[in-house]
Amino acid sequence: MSESPSLEAIRRAPKVLLHDHLDGGLRPATVIELAAEGGYEGLPTTEVDELARWFTEGAGRRDLRLYLETFDHTVAVMQTKDALQRVAAECAEDLAADGIVYAEVRFAPEQHLRGGLTLDEVVQAVLEGFATGSAGRAITVGTLLGAMRQAALSTEIAELAVRWRDAGVVGFDIAGPEEGFPPTRHLAAFQLIARENFHITIHAGEGFGLPSIWEALQFCGAERLGHGVRIVDDIQIGADGQARLGRLASFVRDRRVPLEMCPTSNVQTGAANSIADHPFGLLRRLRFRVTVNTDNRLMSDVSLSSELATVVNTFALGWDDVEWLTLNAMKSAFWPFDKRLRIINEAIKPGYAQLRASQLGVSVP
Repeated sequence: MSESPSLEAIRRAPKVLLHDHLDGGLRPATVIELAAEGGYEGLPTTEVDELARWFTEGAGRRDLRLYLETFDHTVAVMQTKDALQRVAAECAEDLAADGIVYAEVRFAPEQHLRGGLTLDEVVQAVLEGFATGSAGRAITVGTLLGAMRQAALSTEIAELAVRWRDAGVVGFDIAGPEEGFPPTRHLAAFQLIARENFHITIHAGEGFGLPSIWEALQFCGAERLGHGVRIVDDIQIGADGQARLGRLASFVRDRRVPLEMCPTSNVQTGAANSIADHPFGLLRRLRFRVTVNTDNRLMSDVSLSSELATVVNTFALGWDDVEWLTLNAMKSAFWPFDKRLRIINEAIKPGYAQLRASQLGVSVP
């Protein structure tokens, strides 16, 4: 299909999302209402549109640490069971409305204990919310539990993830400021996850470079890289225009390590200078296992559809590319293989076949 898909058409396409933060995707109106209900008075404004703009402007200061400051407000209003259930339910609703058929949404349970909830109560509330929001909708939601890399609860969170693995938790992650907090600080947690035959994704190669990626893969056993944009530091473009991959970049490509790329967020945090300069273009051309994700829909003012439309327009992609990115993501999901295959065969491939037929003016039985 030669014609580039429009944003509206991409919204109709079945999509897969691997990197989305629960506390980064709240509806602005929900933030305001939960703040009022919980007595939180720290919001910069209680006007919906102004608050939405504040989050996006606050996140776009080209520094990961400053970007993370905006989460102080969303986390503050997510400290009760009802609030967590509501946010998770609305998350599932919003993702389904955007045409997403499978999503893995992550959050850090340790950040939601100020209201007296236990770690298990936090996880239970979020899982119940996802179940409510996805009921009757064509979406499956898996949950990733993350530990904060600047804290010391990673082993406890890893145990928590294993405890809830049969109820919807699909893997373990660490998040937070990368520089100064290497993943090997949490080696015991990753070894626990590995011993339990469970899944690991790690934020790496966003705010810090190749050493972070190397540690995540070779010491901590990461199956996927959250962002991973700095892998381009190990790729040299010669005078002849040919790319020469270093040993780490070759390992990532050869092993088909999925890259959970979030272009708009990467520009906001300074990991990329612009969408046009984002490593996505080079890495896609070199056939790394690239996926496109939202990261934080509220802070970045994006949906997965809009993010895909952005890379389509910037890098002159077509429908085949969008389907390739979608299949990359579904193949890389932590959902069981047979269920991944079912989503591919029953939702993704028929959905794109229908879109192709629609563009050609023919019907698909």
